[in-house]
Amino acid sequence: MDNKILTKLINTPTFEFHIASEIRKKYEIDELFFSISGNVVFVNNAAVRNFVKKINDKREAAEHVKVGEVNGAGLLDEIYHFLFRIYEVQINPGVIKKALNHLNNSLGEDSVRKLLFDFVGLFPPFDVFKGQSSVFDYLNSFTEDRSNLEITLEELILLSFANINPANKNILELFDQNYLSEKETFQKAIESLESFFSNEKKFGPDNQDFFTFLKTPILTNPDNIEAQLDFIREKWGILLDEKFLNRILSGKDLMKEDIILGFGGGGGAPVFAPQYKEGMNEADFLTLGKSGYRYALDAWKDYDEVEKFTSDIDWMPRVVMIAKNTYVWLDQLSKKYNRLIKTLDQIPDEELDQLSAWGFNGLWLIGIWERSTASKKIKHILGNVDAVASAYSLYDYQIAWDIGGEYAYNNLNERARKRGIRLASDMVPNHTGIYSKWVIEKPEYFIQSQVPPFPNYRFSGPDLSDDPTVSIRIEDGYWSRSDAAVVFQRIDNRTGEVRYIYHGNDGTNMPWNDTSQLNMINSEVREAVIQKIFEVARKFSIIRFDAAMTLAKKHFSRLWYPVPGRGGDIPSRSDYSMTQEEFDRMFPQEFWREVVDRINNEMPETLLLAEAFWLMEGYFVRTLGMHRVYNSAFMHMMMKEENAKYRDLISNTLEFEPEILKRYVNFMSNPDEETAIKQFGTDDKYFGVCIMMVTLPGLPMFAHGQIEGFT
Repeated sequence: MDNKILTKLINTPTFEFHIASEIRKKYEIDELFFSISGNVVFVNNAAVRNFVKKINDKREAAEHVKVGEVNGAGLLDEIYHFLFRIYEVQINPGVIKKALNHLNNSLGEDSVRKLLFDFVGLFPPFDVFKGQSSVFDYLNSFTEDRSNLEITLEELILLSFANINPANKNILELFDQNYLSEKETFQKAIESLESFFSNEKKFGPDNQDFFTFLKTPILTNPDNIEAQLDFIREKWGILLDEKFLNRILSGKDLMKEDIILGFGGGGGAPVFAPQYKEGMNEADFLTLGKSGYRYALDAWKDYDEVEKFTSDIDWMPRVVMIAKNTYVWLDQLSKKYNRLIKTLDQIPDEELDQLSAWGFNGLWLIGIWERSTASKKIKHILGNVDAVASAYSLYDYQIAWDIGGEYAYNNLNERARKRGIRLASDMVPNHTGIYSKWVIEKPEYFIQSQVPPFPNYRFSGPDLSDDPTVSIRIEDGYWSRSDAAVVFQRIDNRTGEVRYIYHGNDGTNMPWNDTSQLNMINSEVREAVIQKIFEVARKFSIIRFDAAMTLAKKHFSRLWYPVPGRGGDIPSRSDYSMTQEEFDRMFPQEFWREVVDRINNEMPETLLLAEAFWLMEGYFVRTLGMHRVYNSAFMHMMMKEENAKYRDLISNTLEFEPEILKRYVNFMSNPDEETAIKQFGTDDKYFGVCIMMVTLPGLPMFAHGQIEGFT
């Protein structure tokens, strides 16, 4: 397309979305939604959400419209206007003027003028709606270099297409052609125009007359606006610029966001044996989250998976680890020894001797860090008065004061080391608690927006902050269990600044409402997290990285800055879509590869263990260089007695790369799952699987209470 034609296309009036004058008043649609042409203008997804809220606030629940379908209808109308411009400017210059003359000749000029007057009165441009111009004056003037009579005729034609589209049935009230007084003339005009265009120059990849061309997506997929847009992208993509192609993909993401997930914990995905090679199997058809990301089939795409294992040092292959929920363990020890055992330094030597005698040389202390008090407050307000704060909603990486702080930890660590036991700890790199040191001091570290991403969000509940300079509130829907908002509100009480910070979220269920999502495309944030990892490594020989797969580039992009067409997992994040190239510029290197390389260089005695799912286990040890990775397939497949599948996992891994197998962490339970007894019973199955766990290559990990037979 040459520059003159492109300039004409760019400098034409803005066409968007019809809405009748009386409907504007009924739903109290703000003037800011409208362009000078009188059509609704959706400048971004937030505008669509606000527009839809206006409608739904005055409709019964059963008649609510969805953001995705309204956006889709508006986008379809805008694309049709764009194609009209191409047809008139590039293929058939002056065709609208000729069409107007044709109507005047076939219906009579008076009838046509009455119809156009009727249309402008019903769908008035901004100045007409505000009474600053009459319908007569508008129709007898020009916009840019085009007659407003011609502009109105084009609008009238596209109104007819919006009305015959069955996919618009839920929003037909906005632009119903039956509002026209000149209904009969309107029908005759459309029939006459269809006849006129059938004899004009053909258009499009199938060389159709223009009316037939515009009808084709509707007739092919009559009840599905998403399928109509897919048709346009696939069949007419060569006619559209990149802006429209990406907006179609982003529009599809917006439709995915309309899917409502219920309350519940974060989720993983079904476990399958990895293929490691090209070729389809049943896992290839599984999807993750609302985006439909095919985590099995697409697991090998996006980034190269070079082999770059980290070698173990002498003690690492011999680690046998047991987990202890720190607060529960201290309480159990108090009862066992009939005295208050509240801090780490009070743990009896006999307990460490017993662990050593049982063969454990790794002790994972769950919940050792200072937790976010807001997490506990949320649980108590919701009625769980005995609950403590989540071990994964952290204030900072300081040993919790109520278990003795640094002194008590150092005491325990020294005594454990004398018995050959290395201490292990969690590190949560994806998020902090909603009340945390960084939320108070470094709010710019988090993914956020200046306004609530959804217009129905309200933050009138209790202040969860312990710092008088900052107020923190989760969205009201959490208190009523009516909604699971993706952000919380942070107010700086000194300046009045308001931020809406996103909760941590893995996109598989609802947000973790006591957490704050770190913005890892910010290099300063990545470095700050790495420095925290070093702080942890100075204390602990073994670090378990919680939900590590969420920070792999492909998943961080998918969740928070999705490539158009891949979004939808976290509501509103399709507003922040990026191309792969844009994302890679801001997040150039795999975060975990950088962490591993720097730890190996500066603190090589540290064993790095990743909690990773979504068929990324091999990637985490083979390419990212983690020493160990969770093997959740062992627990799930053994529990379900899917022996053949687990045999496939072993044989596939041995065939592809045996080194992966010895880097698995095998377990029968973990803090996010049911106890081993509940999954495997108390009989032969339990003991058989347990024997497999300790004899297979890899790191065996026992759950709290498992040795004693409690769990």
